[in-house]
Amino acid sequence: MIPSLPPSRIEPPQQTDVVRLAAALLIAAIVIAALYLGQVVLIPLAVAFLISFALGPLVHWLVRHGLSRMLAVALTLAMVLTVLGGLGALVSVQVQSLGAQLPTYQSTIRTKIKDLGARMEGPGFLEGALETVDTVQKEVAEVVGGDENEVPPQRVRVIPEPVSPFRTAMLWLSPLLAPVATAGIVLVFVVLILLDQGDLRDRLLRILGGSIHRSTDALEEASKRISKYLLMQLVVNVTYAIPMALGLWAIGVPGWILWGTLAAVMRFIPYVGPILSAIFPLSLAFAVDPGWNMVLMTAALILALELVSNNVVEPLLYGSSTGLSVLSLIAAATFWTAIWGPVGLVLSTPLTVCLLVVGRYIPQLSILETLLGSGPALSRPTRIYQRLIANDPDDAIDIAEDAIEETSVTAFYNDEGMEVLRQASIDYINNARAEHRLRIANGMDELLEEIREEHPADLPPDAAPRVACIAGKWEIDRQACEMLAHSLALDGLPAVVRASGSITSRYVAGLELEGVQVVVLSFFSREPDAAARNLIRRLRARWPQPRIVLGLWGIPPEALDPQRHEALGADAVVASIKEATGRIALLTSEARKAEAGVAQDPQAAALRDETLRNVALDDPELREDLNDYALRAADVFDMKTAAIIAIGPAHELVIGASRDLPGPRTADGRNLVMLSPEAPLAARLLAEDGPLMIPDIERDPVLAQHDILRAWSARALAAAPMRQADGVVLGALFLIHDEVRELDDEELRLLETLAAEVAERMTGEKSAPLPEPERPAVSATVGQQVPD
Repeated sequence: MIPSLPPSRIEPPQQTDVVRLAAALLIAAIVIAALYLGQVVLIPLAVAFLISFALGPLVHWLVRHGLSRMLAVALTLAMVLTVLGGLGALVSVQVQSLGAQLPTYQSTIRTKIKDLGARMEGPGFLEGALETVDTVQKEVAEVVGGDENEVPPQRVRVIPEPVSPFRTAMLWLSPLLAPVATAGIVLVFVVLILLDQGDLRDRLLRILGGSIHRSTDALEEASKRISKYLLMQLVVNVTYAIPMALGLWAIGVPGWILWGTLAAVMRFIPYVGPILSAIFPLSLAFAVDPGWNMVLMTAALILALELVSNNVVEPLLYGSSTGLSVLSLIAAATFWTAIWGPVGLVLSTPLTVCLLVVGRYIPQLSILETLLGSGPALSRPTRIYQRLIANDPDDAIDIAEDAIEETSVTAFYNDEGMEVLRQASIDYINNARAEHRLRIANGMDELLEEIREEHPADLPPDAAPRVACIAGKWEIDRQACEMLAHSLALDGLPAVVRASGSITSRYVAGLELEGVQVVVLSFFSREPDAAARNLIRRLRARWPQPRIVLGLWGIPPEALDPQRHEALGADAVVASIKEATGRIALLTSEARKAEAGVAQDPQAAALRDETLRNVALDDPELREDLNDYALRAADVFDMKTAAIIAIGPAHELVIGASRDLPGPRTADGRNLVMLSPEAPLAARLLAEDGPLMIPDIERDPVLAQHDILRAWSARALAAAPMRQADGVVLGALFLIHDEVRELDDEELRLLETLAAEVAERMTGEKSAPLPEPERPAVSATVGQQVPD
């Protein structure tokens, strides 16, 4: 009898997904209907929030300088209304002047139209078609008109009843009442939002619920991004409008202040605004000048300003950050215009930014970030892997070349190339068909061959191989060997690749390893121990001279036991191309010391030594403050140890720590832990532009042998340089943990901030400003620029 399964096992798993999809669609329909039906209330509220985002930074600045919030809000609104009123007065004067001059331009317009008509007269390729159309129109008129002798119908004139003056006034005023009422409501909302921002933020946090940390980050990011977007958009529009107004004045186009102001306002409308703002000055130039010089100069001015604004001013102000993809922005503009009309078009970008931030911080709505964000939806290794599956190696090569241009060949192999092979190894049995495996194998070989041709190694043609890379089992094992061999050749170590084969004594004897110093065995298998141990044993028996490095590429680095190589009989175990090149360089006695290539110039070293001599490291108050900084850093980042290390003339010194650290001490009475000159730590950051992050010290060939780090039970390490305002590095703030750990970019930037505070406390002077963070890559070159 077959046992019955529990009900939870019988129910199809797809049913839950269908219910969730239906619920999501129902909620989306309700939200869209509410947005459409409630636009009378929601539009003024959205405009008020938008204005408050723009005015909020000015209000905060006034409050920080001693004004009460009510006075700061009143002063801000008074300044804004004064500027708008003055600008409106100038525009009204321009409008009146143009209204008086427009009748004088009628003769110029008629002359130009007649001239264009005369030029279009005469035989042409459309003459026959036009005559045919005229003939058809005449025949239709005869059929419809009937008898020509019929009496034409008489016109009847309807005289309306006289309208009272009161009703006339109401007819004139009623179209103005709605906009004035809406403006009043918006002004009231703006005042209330600026006065009660704290209470409003608390209410939004209560509505969002969930993690208060995540909700706070979402509100903070949305506020910063929208405020900066509006400020930068205003600056861009003003820097466009002023040259445009001055250029129109120099050309002689009337109403130059009006058209400059119109350009500044209309450019807030995405896509359509710049086109609309250009129509009016071009039309007026057409009407004013009897010739065509003014029209051509006006068009050239607008084109030049657009090119400068789009390619110089906007990248300079926004940076290279892109928050929204152009496709999502166009779709959002279409959606909000359909829901709320022209106002929705103006609000589309800020509202879409809010949706993007919500999708980033609320896991249930992460689909919004995928749909709206400009960042690639797939990681670079996944994109390459997908192109190979789709039998499109050319596109995969293009993606690989872009990655190599950003970093290097070795970095591409380490970060992207090996990850492609890992994905292929995971899908080899579970998902991939034979056709897919063949495409990946052929496409990867083509990609690697292209990279070797584009980036050849500078080695003598007759250089004897010193490293042999042997594939363990699959084709992807051999391709990993190809990557490693090319990386070693670029570092000056000639290497040869040996294909996989059956692990027999005959196969091992035919490997020809004479003169080879290091043998690398490549395995992507999840359980390679048996095959690796057997192959290593046979290699040791036949070729005892070479050192053996075991590359276990398919196993997560944090899962590798530091003593695993001893159990398998290898000299070392590596998990990445970067680690393998470092280990092999050490085994071939060509490794550079950790301090090599990172020393500053003598002048910088002299400045650092002079600064540290003026720091009273024996001052108990300073020592206590430095220990407090280290304790705070360890607590904030949840690390086992935090240490502040200064770069002395002869030794590196631990001048602050969150706990007592073992190690040799100074003999001058200060009782500071002293690092060996042959094994420095802070000196590694001298040539670094930013912080250092090593998630697993066991995977670093040099630091894995560091005696001090072993004594401190260090497995993960992060550090940020303590840099003076003149750029000289005094030392570094280190975070050390006894387990594999990695900090994200925001955490590393926070670590840099703490290191800057330590430098200021030591020297009493302002530290160097932090470098701007790198902007995320975009999926297309036409992404909409939105500040971070």
